Amino acid sequence: MADFKLIAEPRTEFGKGAARRTRRAGRIPAVVYGHGGDPVHISIDGHATMMALKHANALFEIESTDGAKNVLAIARDVQTDAVTREIEHLDLIIVKRGEKVEVDVPVHIIGESAPGTMVQQEESTILIKADATKLPEYIEVTIDGRAAGEHVLAGQIELASGIELAADPEMLVVNVSEEAEMDTESDAEETTEEAAEGEEAAEGEAEEKTEDE
Repeated sequence: MADFKLIAEPRTEFGKGAARRTRRAGRIPAVVYGHGGDPVHISIDGHATMMALKHANALFEIESTDGAKNVLAIARDVQTDAVTREIEHLDLIIVKRGEKVEVDVPVHIIGESAPGTMVQQEESTILIKADATKLPEYIEVTIDGRAAGEHVLAGQIELASGIELAADPEMLVVNVSEEAEMDTESDAEETTEEAAEGEEAAEGEAEEKTEDE
């Protein structure tokens, strides 16, 4: 699990105008909350935050410039611009070492299913429970050699020690089915018919032109 340190500056101005000014300065408005404390409004470096969030369930160490005690936190809600995809606001929830939290973790499919099959990933993430400081970035699901009709349920996924499944064990994650066959003969017939119709239309236009002359 990757750890990222962010320097936080307290925010005293609020509203859309203040948020825009913060973002123009290359920082992201954020709020830190949890463990019974009052929410703390801060701003954090935009580039460093964006790079950290490329890692699912990144663990942040928040160091405040006002001398407050450093805290550990994970992103709970990331608001992005619909067009530019830039981060507009970030909610960070405080966690403690040894504390178990529930998070959605991306599922990565590895391997190749049996020849003549296709793989549908029904769920891109699964909900797990683990130590807040040891959250996995992703979970691998192996499909090597799986035949058509086979599937992988959440409860069948092997999880590392210390990680518990929080999702429904019966949730379908991966499904393997027969590969769809293309009707090449039918496609060829349709192409031939279209070509013949095109030739007939061209001949008709040529005859009409001759008669007009």
